Amino acid sequence: MLALGFVVFGAAAAALFYVLQPETLRIAVGPAGSDDHQVVQAMAEAFEEESRMVKLSPITTEGAAESMTLLGAGKADLAIGRGDLNMPADAQTLAVLRKNYVVLWSPSGRPGKDSKKKVTGRIGEIADLAGRKVGIIGRTGANLALLRTILVGSGVEPDKVATVQFGTEEIEKLAQDASLDAYLAVGPLDSKITAAAIAATSRSRGTPKFLPVEASEAIALNNARYEAEEIPGSVFNAKPAWPEDKVDTISVNHLILARKELSEAKAAAFYRQLFAVRDSIAQRVAGAAHITKPETEKEAEPSVHRGAAAVINGTERTFLDKYSDYFWFALLLLSGVGSAAAWLRRYLNRDDRDDTTSHRNRILAVVPELRNAGSEQDILTLQQEVDAIIGETLKCYDDGALEQDDLAAFGLVLELFDHAVAERRATLQSDPADQAKSPGPTLASRR
Repeated sequence: MLALGFVVFGAAAAALFYVLQPETLRIAVGPAGSDDHQVVQAMAEAFEEESRMVKLSPITTEGAAESMTLLGAGKADLAIGRGDLNMPADAQTLAVLRKNYVVLWSPSGRPGKDSKKKVTGRIGEIADLAGRKVGIIGRTGANLALLRTILVGSGVEPDKVATVQFGTEEIEKLAQDASLDAYLAVGPLDSKITAAAIAATSRSRGTPKFLPVEASEAIALNNARYEAEEIPGSVFNAKPAWPEDKVDTISVNHLILARKELSEAKAAAFYRQLFAVRDSIAQRVAGAAHITKPETEKEAEPSVHRGAAAVINGTERTFLDKYSDYFWFALLLLSGVGSAAAWLRRYLNRDDRDDTTSHRNRILAVVPELRNAGSEQDILTLQQEVDAIIGETLKCYDDGALEQDDLAAFGLVLELFDHAVAERRATLQSDPADQAKSPGPTLASRR
């Protein structure tokens, strides 16, 4: 029993150790050295230091498009990508890494001797972009598609607007290109790239004129992956104020995505751990301060993963909530198996029970014989027979052939037998002379 106890304890300890092992999730992000890559690296380090439930294994890719491909192929559990990219059909949101704002501006003209005077820009609204040329910061096709969406929503034919894309490291080249009539950047409001581009173009082309996306709400209604937003005044520069007042625009979220097949428990564990160490990640990489929870109150595309939604809405199920049905089913199954086993045992031991019944009946038959016993020797003979019956009955009980109720009935018969023995002995001892004259029928003659 002690050895069995050690085996059971060891098995339970091994199972507990296995269950409590941190879950390692593969997360695809790229390109190397980008803001996204730095945030994920800091996230993995923070998880390694503080998480007992989840660890991250970054997979560096060439960009968000490759990250989406790995996620769709099941080669990554998580991926970082912008909400308006082509992504797997079953991709769902775990968290918002940051919110990217569309910033459109045009130069007011090359500054000259009268540069301190306010100059009216040549382009005052998006409708004026027809027949013009727009420089787009970032070579991703998502930015080009986003500009076309804005043009269509604003009533401008996209084919009438020429575009040229520049890498994020080509800010000065963009600022020196005199053929450009407007510029577009997509990023968080505190993006260093956007701020550097606005400052560079202002030095070479004059004060920036920010173009409002007046159809932002309509665009957001028609495109679930975009949201109508406002750029606050002076967010890019205080003196002079860039922009002078708030400007309507649209935004697109940069997301931490997972496939729908990722279990609710893993998704919930990742979400809880992410927001538990967010401040620690933000101390390593400033961009991590933009991490926020996804919206669950309204329809969003892609939809929020059920694991993250359960934590956000406070509907996460406990261990008993998840598996109570299985426990009840197991109890019912065990009860049924036990009942079936009991029935089978009684069925297989029916011969023993029949023997016990015949033994009990035999004792009942012995009682009248006992009351007519003519001598002490006859009583002893009957007692020896009953002793043998008791031995066989107890053996059947030990083998499990008899139930407690059967043994109780047998006990009543034995009690009757004992009373009969006592009464007959008392009778024989009280009248020995009568016993000598009329010994009565012997046990042998009765048989």
